[in-house]
Amino acid sequence: MQIQLNGEDHVVADTTTIAALVESLGLEGRRLAVECNDDIVPRSEHAGTRLHDGDRIEIVHAIGGG
Repeated sequence: MQIQLNGEDHVVADTTTIAALVESLGLEGRRLAVECNDDIVPRSEHAGTRLHDGDRIEIVHAIGGG
């Protein structure tokens, strides 16, 4: 199925969860925020949140600094 990932078309398997997407992108373990269709998805819900055709996903990395 096709989703939009950070504004670009991206193809994923029908059973993909947010956790699986994050892992496939090599981002697991990093500080990040995930938004699905304009709603923030808490990290505790990533494994149980399945993606659907046409979903709009935004992934933002948290960067510290001073």
